[in-house]
Amino acid sequence: MAKKSGEKSAPSEPKKYLVIRAMILLSVCGLVAFAVLAARLYKIQVDHNDVYEAQALSNQLSQTAISATRGTISDTNGKILAISAAVENIFISPMDIERFEQDVLLIAEGLSAILDVDSETIVEKATRTKSQYQMVKAGVEGGEAQQVRNFIRENKLKGIHFEPATKRYYPNESLASQIIGFVGTDNTGLDGLEKKYNSLLTGVGGRTVKLTNARGADMGFEDYESSYGAQDGKNLKLTIDTSIQYYVEKHLEQAIEDYQILNGAMCIAMNPKTGAILALANYPNYDPNDFLKLSGKESEKLAGITDEEELREAIRAAQFRQWRNRSLADTYEPGSVFKILTIAMALEENITSPDSFFTCNGSINNIPGRHDPLHCWRRYGHGRQTLLQAVQNSCNLMCVELGMKLGAQTFYKYIDAFGLFDKTGLDESAEGRSIWWDEKVFFEKNNQSQLASATFGQTFKVTPIQMITAVSATINGGYLMQPYLFEEVTDSEGKIIEAAEPTVLRQVLSAETSAIMRSMLEDVVKTGTGTNAQVRGYRVGGKTGTSENVEQIAAAGEAGSTKKDYIVSFLGFAPADDPEIIILLLLDTPSHDSKIYISGGAMAAPVVGNMLADILPLCLGVKPQYTEEDLKDINVDVPRLTGKTLEVAAETLEGQGFAYKTVGIGESVTGQYPSPNAHVASGTTVVLYAGGEAPRETVIVPSLYNMTYSAAKKALENCGLFIRTAGASKSNSRVRVSVQSIPAGREIAYGSVIEVTLIDKDVIELRN
Repeated sequence: MAKKSGEKSAPSEPKKYLVIRAMILLSVCGLVAFAVLAARLYKIQVDHNDVYEAQALSNQLSQTAISATRGTISDTNGKILAISAAVENIFISPMDIERFEQDVLLIAEGLSAILDVDSETIVEKATRTKSQYQMVKAGVEGGEAQQVRNFIRENKLKGIHFEPATKRYYPNESLASQIIGFVGTDNTGLDGLEKKYNSLLTGVGGRTVKLTNARGADMGFEDYESSYGAQDGKNLKLTIDTSIQYYVEKHLEQAIEDYQILNGAMCIAMNPKTGAILALANYPNYDPNDFLKLSGKESEKLAGITDEEELREAIRAAQFRQWRNRSLADTYEPGSVFKILTIAMALEENITSPDSFFTCNGSINNIPGRHDPLHCWRRYGHGRQTLLQAVQNSCNLMCVELGMKLGAQTFYKYIDAFGLFDKTGLDESAEGRSIWWDEKVFFEKNNQSQLASATFGQTFKVTPIQMITAVSATINGGYLMQPYLFEEVTDSEGKIIEAAEPTVLRQVLSAETSAIMRSMLEDVVKTGTGTNAQVRGYRVGGKTGTSENVEQIAAAGEAGSTKKDYIVSFLGFAPADDPEIIILLLLDTPSHDSKIYISGGAMAAPVVGNMLADILPLCLGVKPQYTEEDLKDINVDVPRLTGKTLEVAAETLEGQGFAYKTVGIGESVTGQYPSPNAHVASGTTVVLYAGGEAPRETVIVPSLYNMTYSAAKKALENCGLFIRTAGASKSNSRVRVSVQSIPAGREIAYGSVIEVTLIDKDVIELRN
């Protein structure tokens, strides 16, 4: 049959089979591909489900840290020294800023103005558009944080966020700063106890986790939201008493001014019976709330530096000076304070007694290994004297003689027993190490020069904490105590986790030797070189010290100076018969321009006396026991007399030992000077105004230096001012004014009270 036009022919048989085979092949390939895919999906969704689910969640989960509250640091009475308070961290989300098309410049300039952060830095952080978290400022307090919230609301901004945080505060500012230390911006301890006990104080942070989409928005799935609470840090309670610390720092700072101290000062107050540190201060100090800031005096030292690199180095060095806990870290030649230990050794070894006699001719020549004479501080000598008198006189050669009798082996044994070869363990990382000669040199039979010099505190160096710990053993019954700074550790609920107890390291001396030492050192303050540390109503013991500042002398030598520099010191304790407190004070490098002679007796002793006068009654509750002589010599409070009749006022004043005079005509008191409750010297003449007001003018403070008490009192009264005393007894005719609380030439209110420090002129010239 003929094929019609346009009609397709059926496929040939071979082509039909080709199509079928192709379809089968494609089906098989599809099945294989599906099988592979199914296997792959099984592997992903079943075998490795946990892995990929975790990866997916990690891309979708948002985590917010919950800061743990750092533990508090408090004093022995629970007064807060360091505490953390709630603040906020402010951060931006560059991802949100881009998504919501926010004005980056507006955000940057606004936050910069409120938070004092560089705006360019904020702009740069905003360009990191894949990030949801870029910190702008950490530790923002309530006022600033509210300003940021107002800024956000007023400008309808998105992308600025807040998160809770904590910030460290030191409410007492510079008080005990070198003990406490400070933290960095991340709340990590960087110095002091904040660093030493950082892991204990820090706690463990928590976090909040929630599910978000690709743009960081909360997806609202509660199954994927959880919170892990923070564990707050432990609390540290110290042995420090902030009241004692305050008085120590107050008088330390005043001493720096009074005696023109060039290289700072160190002071430690300890309970000699337990080893508990009651106060510890160094000058210069700093405010841990702003630990990079230099004190005024440190800044003044940098005023002439113009080179930028040199200035940066100088600032860095000044900061380290402020942070350094010199009472633990620095070493010094202890000088005559060390004589306490030499005398105690000799008493314990029964080679001397308080009634033993010594002859001091001013020098000694027969010391093996020494070619030149060894001199006493008093070049013409003390003559024949008992041990007690030699201690009162701080005789060098008495100590040399005792040392020669002891011998190097025994002397060395006691130095070791007193703990002067080792760190005390108060703070291993902060403590310095004492400097002694090699043991072989010390034991060389033909060279006793080192032994002779060591007996009165020269040719070796110890730290202040070593010195006060060793001397405490001579007055507390003979026991070397382990000094300690922390009293207990508590958790956030106040439960005690750890508590410190007084630790006896060993007994170095007998109770009998210790009792003799207390008695002799009390006599040093009664009638010896320590008389300027007397405190009326209290039994005070102590020892003066003046030693060469080796580093300063070396520096002066290089500069061509011939003057020697010194560290003047005093170690005092009270009550002398049953000590509750012992204080070691060091004043480093008094200026040669100071009017006061450079000695421990003239400079350091009055300062420790002033500290004890405040601390004993006000902090330790030790009541004074006044003798009749003391009552004539103490400072007293002026009674309130205004409104009383002149007759009653006169009787009141006479009954309390005051003199008085009246100004004006009238029957009642209309005004008085000194003002009511003013603390003045007993016997002060009170001025009563009758029928008129007391003067309101100002007067110029006169110079009182080197005056007797009576002359200084009269000079002040002549210009309408009044006197209060500190230091040696005003009834002692030998005393002179060494310093005055308000400098000469200053203009002050009529009727003001000036405190003068009196020192015995007979010991001004002592360098011991």
